[in-house]
Amino acid sequence: MPETRNSGLLALGGIALATLLAVIGHVEVNENLNPWALTVSDFAVSDRGGVIDAAMVVLAAATAVLLPALRPAGARAGRTAELLLGAWIGGLLLAALVPTNEPGLPMDTAAYVHRYASVVAFLALPVAGWLLARGLPEAVGRRVRVLAAASVVLAAAMVWSAYPGDRLLLGLVERLLIVTEVAVLAVVATALLGRVTPARAA
Repeated sequence: MPETRNSGLLALGGIALATLLAVIGHVEVNENLNPWALTVSDFAVSDRGGVIDAAMVVLAAATAVLLPALRPAGARAGRTAELLLGAWIGGLLLAALVPTNEPGLPMDTAAYVHRYASVVAFLALPVAGWLLARGLPEAVGRRVRVLAAASVVLAAAMVWSAYPGDRLLLGLVERLLIVTEVAVLAVVATALLGRVTPARAA
């Protein structure tokens, strides 16, 4: 199915571009910011409207490209996965549009909106990946489930770090979480290159 294959290619291209922009954003921001302790959002607010915000928008667009190819033919699990991917897209876009507070400052309303949009996105994607894994070839589906499970574990570690852990290595944990979640998308997009439609099989 050429359209499915094209969706996979476009999504992979978007993921690669978003990754490049995020790396550039980290290199360009103030060198006094500590990536092990500060979150990606802390870096983004220091360069408001810069390449990290752009990376989030590109990643959301890359996910949106996948949706038509993943649209199920009436499968309940597939519809649920599609809604969860929509929550991931919406969470990314809202987090990009509404900044958090500057590091060290009290949280305001915008910062809370940003935080909970990010939480929704971080939780929605691994669940969507787990559901989509049902329709992938066994070996590929296993990789998606491993990445989805790792994402949940890292999300729990991030919650611990943010609260009782006194932000211990919060930035590192968040970046590992982002890597695993983006990897879920990349594996699903790569599956489409083989003309597999995961959500339909789900």
